[in-house]
Amino acid sequence: VTINGIAYELSGTTATVVSGGNYTGTIVIPASVSYGGKTYSVTSIGQFAFRDCIGLTSIEIPNSVTSIGGYAFEYCSGLTSVTIPNSVTGIGIHAFDQCTGLTSVTIPNSVTSIGSRAFAYCTGLTSVTIGNSVTSIGSGAFAYCSGLTSIEIPNSIKHSITKYAFEYCSSLTSVIIGDSV
Repeated sequence: VTINGIAYELSGTTATVVSGGNYTGTIVIPASVSYGGKTYSVTSIGQFAFRDCIGLTSIEIPNSVTSIGGYAFEYCSGLTSVTIPNSVTGIGIHAFDQCTGLTSVTIPNSVTSIGSRAFAYCTGLTSVTIGNSVTSIGSGAFAYCSGLTSIEIPNSIKHSITKYAFEYCSSLTSVIIGDSV
């Protein structure tokens, strides 16, 4: 269903934002939606939800959302601002792939996994803060982020940083790796 211009899939008591058109400008996702006399908590942004929305410039994600699906914002080159709330525990594969307009991102302490190529080709990205609960960084997660100059890997990464995680980050001059890696 589409409610106030945003498409959702409703199930039980929850709602997932799904692909529903060419979103532009600023989108504010509500914490809950009502439909057919029932209220649904918006708990996830589904796969491909905003993919190819090049006119999308800003997204506000509520604290009710716990996951950002794969490819959710892929190719959103106009996206300059995103705040990932402290409720999100996982960022899917290719979630922000090729969001060239993003300049900074803070991955909150609630996130435990960053999917493969989640921020690949975010060439405008100059600042990344990785929360201290992240235990895995997927393959190529920040590949081709040519504007990224420094990164700090938290102690929460217990085993290894996967292959190609920072491949072709040509401006990277400072890397601090936590003691637990």
